[in-house]
Amino acid sequence: MTPDMILTMIVLVFVICLFVFEWVRVDVVGIMMMVLLPLMGLVSAKDAFSGLSSNAVCSIIAVIIIGAGLDKTGVMNKVAKPIMALAGKSENKIILFIAGTVAIISSMMQNIGAAALFLPVTQRISKRMGIPTSRVLMPMAFCAIIGGTLTLVGASPTILLNDLMVIGGEKLAPFGLFTQTPIGLCLVASALIYFIVFGRFILPARSGEFNRGASDMLTSEYQGVKSIVELHVPETGKIGTLEELTIRAKFLVTVIGISSSDGRTMNQVPRSHESVPPNCDVAVVGKWENIEKLAQEYGWQVKDTLETFADTLANTNAGVAEAVVSPRSDLIGKTLNEAKFKDQYQLNPLVLFKGNKKIYSGLTFIPLSQGDTLLLQGPWDRFHILNNKPKPRSLVFASPLEGEILRPQKAVLAVCWLAIALVQIIFFNTPLAVALMSGALGMIITGVLTVDEAYSSVDWMTVFLLGGLIPLGIAFEKSGTAAFIAEGVLGLVGTPAPIVLLAVIGIMTTFFTLVISNVGATVLLVPLCMNMAMMAGADPRMAALVVGLSASNSFVLPTHQVNALVMRPGGFRTVDYTKAGIGMTVIFLCVELLMIYLFYGI
Repeated sequence: MTPDMILTMIVLVFVICLFVFEWVRVDVVGIMMMVLLPLMGLVSAKDAFSGLSSNAVCSIIAVIIIGAGLDKTGVMNKVAKPIMALAGKSENKIILFIAGTVAIISSMMQNIGAAALFLPVTQRISKRMGIPTSRVLMPMAFCAIIGGTLTLVGASPTILLNDLMVIGGEKLAPFGLFTQTPIGLCLVASALIYFIVFGRFILPARSGEFNRGASDMLTSEYQGVKSIVELHVPETGKIGTLEELTIRAKFLVTVIGISSSDGRTMNQVPRSHESVPPNCDVAVVGKWENIEKLAQEYGWQVKDTLETFADTLANTNAGVAEAVVSPRSDLIGKTLNEAKFKDQYQLNPLVLFKGNKKIYSGLTFIPLSQGDTLLLQGPWDRFHILNNKPKPRSLVFASPLEGEILRPQKAVLAVCWLAIALVQIIFFNTPLAVALMSGALGMIITGVLTVDEAYSSVDWMTVFLLGGLIPLGIAFEKSGTAAFIAEGVLGLVGTPAPIVLLAVIGIMTTFFTLVISNVGATVLLVPLCMNMAMMAGADPRMAALVVGLSASNSFVLPTHQVNALVMRPGGFRTVDYTKAGIGMTVIFLCVELLMIYLFYGI
């Protein structure tokens, strides 16, 4: 071994220790590699920062911006709706539909693109269903990686295979587009079964707290508004105006929605003079025991879940926020009724916090003073519109606002720019980064996103993590460390049975993809492994195929682009990837070898 090889191995062990023990954040590890590697003379200064301008990193930035544009226009809501309808409340079904869909998409486009496009969908569905995002994001990420094995063009390593399969100057018979599809289908199926059977043991749930919104915390603080429930008013139920029904005064329950009898229209800010007709649905907020008393006394039926109001009252579309009466507010000295608060603000007042007292009933008749706090409920876009008004404002929000103002009028433009990017990739062979960046730029130019929104949508932690790992891979290859390890392993193996040799090749490729790029591992190992297969009397094409497929067997560390992408949104730690990834890595290798044995008679 040369001194450079020894140094490279020491750096590799150091990086793995940093990942495992989490002494610093993962993006700091990436920055450390950009600084340490050129100082140690293992890479040039140019190579040290080449990761930040690499095709992979630029593609990630562009596809995240495209995904943000689709989310901002409400397109992802439309994608999420049928998935939720099919999955119901089942966590396993949600995992099955989301991960399976991403795997299929990943078979025909880069897995990082498929994962990034579905990231906002997954986050929205998880929040709507009350499931920790981490429990859905990791299966989605793993299946996005595995989905690349479904077709020859699904991942960069398999795209390269036909060009690399040369022995003695002679090209071997090329693989077809769907040659590996039976293997890929079994790999995807095994991954889905793995997460459905073992998910409760291996998937973390920390992201439930990690992504807990201010709205959730406020409902915990104000115990009187803890439950949002939908009630059905039958023909025999009590009806009348809200003023006549005295629901707030009698039960300390606030009505925040009334549907029409046919369910076609909904009023999300009902006034006291408005009626509750028969055969309508009513959304209320309050303590569960008070809601039960209301239903029992008025003959209304409590629904198990939100149905009519499922979309409008979903926590991605509506919620609660605290607002303080400002010193120059025109509300000072007026009651909410006198100020016609609901007409002016289009929000439902739930609680008035005056002095040290929380007032749940009669709050609309109490004159407001500077510093009084109102707990308000309504659509997030109304909160944001009020917050964006020029100063001075009558109300100042004291809690962070969730949600955002969507631009549904730009939805067609967002889809068109995505389509333009995909057409360039599929039909014109445009470099991935260029095609995706053109789609991202188009969204900014046409107003789907502002430049500031585009910048803020990018997870820069992921960018610097990958930007720092790429020069480590360069050092691994240029120092000769990768070739030294590969040749040493194959030399130790000798001439075993073909299936044993393929197993060794699969294990070795899996290791290399954790420390260098999957493309680099493929370019390095395919020629070596094909020659070793020839010497062992095995089919060199199968050796090449094992390398190409095993280059996607990268789950144990967050070094793969997709794993790095979901690390921050899922609140994952390195140990989470190791815990779930070890089992997935073993299953991937076993299924891969078994299918090659059955389909190709090895």
